[in-house]
Amino acid sequence: MSSFLNTDGRHRTLEGWPLVFTTLTILAVLVGGTVEFLPLVLMETNRPTISTVTPYTPLELTGRDLYIREGCVSCHSQQIRPFRDEIERYGEYSKPGESIYDRPFLWGSKRTGPDLSRVGGKYPDLWHVLHLEDPRSTSPNSLMPPYNWLLSQDVNLDNLTAKMNGLRTLGTPYTDSDIEGAVQDAKAQASNIARTISASGGPQGLETKEIVAVIAYLQRMGTDLTKSQN
Repeated sequence: MSSFLNTDGRHRTLEGWPLVFTTLTILAVLVGGTVEFLPLVLMETNRPTISTVTPYTPLELTGRDLYIREGCVSCHSQQIRPFRDEIERYGEYSKPGESIYDRPFLWGSKRTGPDLSRVGGKYPDLWHVLHLEDPRSTSPNSLMPPYNWLLSQDVNLDNLTAKMNGLRTLGTPYTDSDIEGAVQDAKAQASNIARTISASGGPQGLETKEIVAVIAYLQRMGTDLTKSQN
């Protein structure tokens, strides 16, 4: 092949067209990538689903954003691998369909703290308040820093409607009524959680604070799979 190209000068011609070669290479990559990607998006059979997995409630969605803002994903994974040691410590291994509405995914790649895929319902709401305010009060050997400002900062619900509209555009099945009543639903769920915390001997007046939204998200983790097994 080399001899053939040398004799008719074709290789020298190609060497003299770097922009053309670059353009053709980019086109080849784009076509190949599109052919591989489109079936994953357009074919329903390629999307693993679990019937009991539903979109996050408005308050859980807000808590998830706070979870991302505080960098929790840097120390806690949300992906239990199908290994015996992980299953015995954290619970049933993670299924693809569980995170179908996660945008972005928070699978993580590092565990300074434990995996949180199955933390929902594992501890009462008050435990999370104490743990976030002072991690050593519930886990003496914890390396986690305190997040006490979550108990004093008011949660921002102003962008909920726009956020849920954007997620619906991406495929999350929020209805018009879900979006229209988002703020009211978030406040109602926050009041229920705050009431549970105060009834357990915890601080009062948390229904407007960020910590309640974070707790709503934490208590949701892994519960969809539990429902599917019942």
